[in-house]
Amino acid sequence: MASDPTAGGAPADMPVETPETDLDIPSKPESAADWQRLVEQLQAEKTDLQDKQLRALAEAQNVRRRAQQDIEKERKFGIERFARDVLSVADNIGRALSALPADLETLDPALRNVVVGVQATERELQSVLERHGVTRVEALGKPFNAEFHQAMMEIEDPSVPSGTVVQEMAPGYLIAGRLLRAAMVGVSKGGPKVSPQASNEN
Repeated sequence: MASDPTAGGAPADMPVETPETDLDIPSKPESAADWQRLVEQLQAEKTDLQDKQLRALAEAQNVRRRAQQDIEKERKFGIERFARDVLSVADNIGRALSALPADLETLDPALRNVVVGVQATERELQSVLERHGVTRVEALGKPFNAEFHQAMMEIEDPSVPSGTVVQEMAPGYLIAGRLLRAAMVGVSKGGPKVSPQASNEN
C-alpha cells in the first residue's frame, strides 16, 4: 500500500514562510541622483549623530562640574551649623576671661593656674576653628561695615571719626570667606565724618 505523501507533515510543494522583520532596507539606488540622495541622507544622519554625541558629552561634563561644585560647597560649608553652635562656647570662654582682673599676679596661685589653662583652651579653640576655615572678623578700630558688623549702640567719642567701631561686645566670624556671624559692636559718634571708601573696608 502506497504511503500518503501528506501524512505526518506539510505537502512537499508548500512554500516555507520566512519570519517577519522590522528592518527597513532601502531599495538599491539605480541612478546617480539616487546615489546622491543616499549620500546626502547618510551625511545628514552622521551630522545629527555627531551633534547628539557632542551634546551628550557636554551634558556629562556639566553634571561632573556641578557635582564637583556641590562637593566643594559641602566641604566648605557643611560644618556651618556646628561651627555656629561652637561659637557660643567661644563667647562664654571669652566673657569669663574678660571678667578677670588685668593683673593676674593679684590672684591666688591656684586660681591663676586655672586662668592660664582657660586662656590656653581659648587659643586652642580659635586654632581649631581656623583650621576648619572659621576666622574672626576684624572690628575694633575699623569703620563700621553693615556687611560684617551689627551696631548695638552709639558711643560719644569725638577723638575718632564717626562710624568707627570702638567696642566689640561679641566677635564676628567668617567661614570660608562667607559671613557666619556678624560682630556685635559699639560705634562712635561726634567725631569727624569717615570717608565712604574707608567705610566699605573690612
